[in-house]
Amino acid sequence: MIGLCDVGPRDGLQNDPVPLEPGQRAALAGRLAAAGLGRVEVASFVNPRLVPQMAGAEDVVAALPAAADVVWSGLVLNERGLQRALATGLTEVHAAYPVTEGFARANQNTTPDAAAAETARIIAAAHAAGARATVTLSCCFGCPFDGVVDPGLVADHVARSAAAGADEILLADTIGAGTPGQAVRLVRDAIAAAPGIPVGLHLHNTRNTGYANAYAGLEAGATVLDASIGGLGGCPFAPRATGNIATEDLVYLLDGLGVRHGCDLDELIRVSEWLEGLLGHEMPGLLHRAGRFPA
Repeated sequence: MIGLCDVGPRDGLQNDPVPLEPGQRAALAGRLAAAGLGRVEVASFVNPRLVPQMAGAEDVVAALPAAADVVWSGLVLNERGLQRALATGLTEVHAAYPVTEGFARANQNTTPDAAAAETARIIAAAHAAGARATVTLSCCFGCPFDGVVDPGLVADHVARSAAAGADEILLADTIGAGTPGQAVRLVRDAIAAAPGIPVGLHLHNTRNTGYANAYAGLEAGATVLDASIGGLGGCPFAPRATGNIATEDLVYLLDGLGVRHGCDLDELIRVSEWLEGLLGHEMPGLLHRAGRFPA
């Protein structure tokens, strides 16, 4: 069975031109949980002046429905964000940092080495508080500022995250530049660099290779995939970056492969249709428009 995490309420909405109120974002998370998602990333504990769409993270968590079988999580980029997240009662946090110098400066005004050290502190503090800590490494497949990324550099940061105690490590194709061959190599190298730790992928479909990369990553041993309902998403600090792979489109693919995931595809389509109406604009995903087959 593959682990799926819907990042729509966070990554999906953080760059959307239509901001949603905290209650609406919590309602989206609740609908995703009702559709069978066992993990949902609901908020980003960052400075709202930098990412105004993520303002009111604490209010989002407070408005979440009771759901015993769902793990709600939040993105944290520093120890201050971690303390905000832990104060809400979240039991899982997602730390993220870029492996490239150019993106680290543009996205977090730091360096990869400094960000790795900060992430190690986040992991330790999260564990001390009884919370799980996932690490997502950005720009593993390519960087909009530094270009092609050395796979050895990615493996090195995977090893550093593993040594710091990460409960899970995801490789992110932040700008959707990756190809299936890359996905295979990066996942295999990550599994070797972090023995015993689940390895997954956070994929964008900017150049229409996201689903092929998901399939290749699964074949290589990835056990966790991030996706965003409706294919929404895009990093505010990555030029021309577009949406994540769409949760419902990915689930359709997984169904065709016979991979168990625990989601209700019809309900996911209904969530996408509801969200598209709420936002008032077309979303990048295709399945909610085409429909499942056979119908």
